[in-house]
Parts: sequence; C-alpha cells; structure tokens
Amino acid sequence: MVGTGRAPDEFVLVGMVERPHGLRGEVVVKPLTDFPDQRFVPGAALTMARAGRTPDGTSVLRIDGVRWHKARPLVLFEGVETVEAAEALRGVGLWVAASDRPALEAGQFYESDLVGCRVDTEDGPSGPGTTVGTVLRVDGVPGASMLVIESPQGEVLVPLAHDICRVIDPAGRRIVIDPPAGLLDLNAPAATPRAAARRGKGRTPR
Repeated sequence: MVGTGRAPDEFVLVGMVERPHGLRGEVVVKPLTDFPDQRFVPGAALTMARAGRTPDGTSVLRIDGVRWHKARPLVLFEGVETVEAAEALRGVGLWVAASDRPALEAGQFYESDLVGCRVDTEDGPSGPGTTVGTVLRVDGVPGASMLVIESPQGEVLVPLAHDICRVIDPAGRRIVIDPPAGLLDLNAPAATPRAAARRGKGRTPR
C-alpha cells in the first residue's frame, strides 16, 4: 500500500469488496463501473476506503491476479494471502482517479460529472429561465437515461436527451433544459409515485 497524494474529490468508486473467496486471499468484487475489464486487471492500482467513506489518497491495493465467475471478478491483491487478510477487506470501496477514466464519445457523460449540477430552464420570450434544482442521480440505461433532479417540490425526472438538455456543462456544474410543456408538472411527486419513478434504475458510465 502506497500514498497517492490526491484529494478525495478526484476519485470515483468503481467497485466494492463483497467477501473472501477460498482460502488463499481472493475476494469477490462487485463492479460499479461500465469498464470492469479495464479496471480489474493484474497490475492495476485501486485506492481503497472503508464503507461509507471517501478515500483520503493514502492507501492503494494493487491487483496481483484476476479471474471471473458469474460476472464478478475474483481478485487477489498483493500482500493479501490468507482468508483472514481477505476478510479484513470486506466492504472496502475501490476507487480510481477521475482523470484515469476512459474518454467518452461526444454527447456521453459520466454520472459523477452530472450529479450536483444545477439545472436551469432556458431563457425565453416569456422571461428569464428559472432554476429547477440539482441533479441527484441518473436513472435508466444508456440512450434512455433520466436526470433525477432534487427540487423544492421533490424529485423531478427529465430525459437526458439532446432536444431537452440544451446545454450540459459539467465543468461549469450547470445543465440548461428546454422541457416540453407540462413535463416538469407531469413528473412532480404528486403525479408520479416515488416507487414508479425509480423503475428501470441504471447508470450512465463510471
């Protein structure tokens, strides 16, 4: 384990250690990334942090070996050679530097880059735009994703589509939308039960 010197907000979560596997130090990892075949490979270094915490950049686990079973990587980390040592990693989060993420095609965005962005409506003939709220998460699947916006009235759903999301500026922490008439009212909590709004939950890339 070595120090990285990075700030906590420069990391993104890509996996969680679920449990030990076997007696030689292997662990079962739950992937939380759309690029598991790039993240979980021999020689890769992953920053670790205990469950519920963000990394402080001081501890790194380096992968010594990987094999796959039922879409889960079985990972052997350097220096982890016993079931007891593997058990000590149960629940640990595995993170990578945000700057190390693969570049996406134009029009694609990482979920972590959208969460926290302020969502405003466009200026129009009737006057200046208004602030809808802040992106809480992204639901759905690629090509059919929904921005879940935390507003004063509750959660509001807005399709992540070019004809609605006119400006997406992760660096400026702002998204400008041009919603069809009635969209924001249609997705108000009173009209859309919370359980129904979360059907089809998914992620944009991580």
